[in-house]
Amino acid sequence: MHATELSHTPRQRWIAYGFLALSMSLVGSYVALSKPLVAALPVFLLAWMRFGIGGLGMVHWLRKPVDEAPMTPATRKLIFLESFLGNFMFSICMLFGVSMTSAVSAGVIMASIPAVVAILSWIFLKERIGLRVWLAVGFGALGIGLLSLSKSELLPHNPGAPEVDLAWNGLTLSKAMVGNLLVFAAVLCEAAYAVIGKKLTGTLSPKRITALINLWGFLLMTPVGIYAAWRFDFAAVQGPIWLLLVFYAMAASVWTVWLWMTGLKHVAAAKAGVFTVMLPISAALVGVGVLGESLSGLQLLAFGLALTGVVLATLPSKAAAPPTGPA
Repeated sequence: MHATELSHTPRQRWIAYGFLALSMSLVGSYVALSKPLVAALPVFLLAWMRFGIGGLGMVHWLRKPVDEAPMTPATRKLIFLESFLGNFMFSICMLFGVSMTSAVSAGVIMASIPAVVAILSWIFLKERIGLRVWLAVGFGALGIGLLSLSKSELLPHNPGAPEVDLAWNGLTLSKAMVGNLLVFAAVLCEAAYAVIGKKLTGTLSPKRITALINLWGFLLMTPVGIYAAWRFDFAAVQGPIWLLLVFYAMAASVWTVWLWMTGLKHVAAAKAGVFTVMLPISAALVGVGVLGESLSGLQLLAFGLALTGVVLATLPSKAAAPPTGPA
């Protein structure tokens, strides 16, 4: 077990596991319920309003606590990178990536998130990753991959459009290949979000981190958000959509980020990355329970494999003796 986890009590770790699982489950839930929002609002306008509404909901979190040390230039850079990579670039790469490739291809590529988080935490955080965590990562990746393959969306999002080759500097790439590369770039952004978040939790409170990266997200999205809003007919948006937007903004900008950062304070980044399997699982369950979709045997197998990874990651280690000092 990583040294940072040995300083926390078993109760703290299990609460942290619950926060990490709940965070990713909420992400999967609002992703599944966001289809009406994407249909009613331009994507960049939706992202801009999400950060704006979320910021209004936690403006009091921006105030520096009296017991918090002043931020160093290095911490300020990490805050910016956390928002730039985890919010801004992730959204852009994922948005354009899934529009150029198939949903199955995107899902299989996203299955690499736990492994990429583990590798980056090993490189940048010097975390020691045991065999059991690697097995957990493998089970999680296999489960997400099978879940993607179990879906019927085998064609690109716009199957009627001809496959277009994209040429750059003498190199010709298929549109699907470019889309896959963009989705993998989104995977790298998401993994960087987990690793940088772990660094930040050592110096700032989860509330401050949540509020600061949301503020940067709002500032980064403002130019494209204003452009998208310039000619948009807001009067055409119905009341239920506005209510769903408020839930989406609070879940995406406030609740999930605070839960994730709070959990990261007590769990190594590589182990926390395993909990990303809860995102596709919760999205699929919302699809079944709310949107009336069916659940296949292959999907149940995928759930079982992914959850096996979570169980492996959370089982107590023999080395995890109760701490002798204060937590």
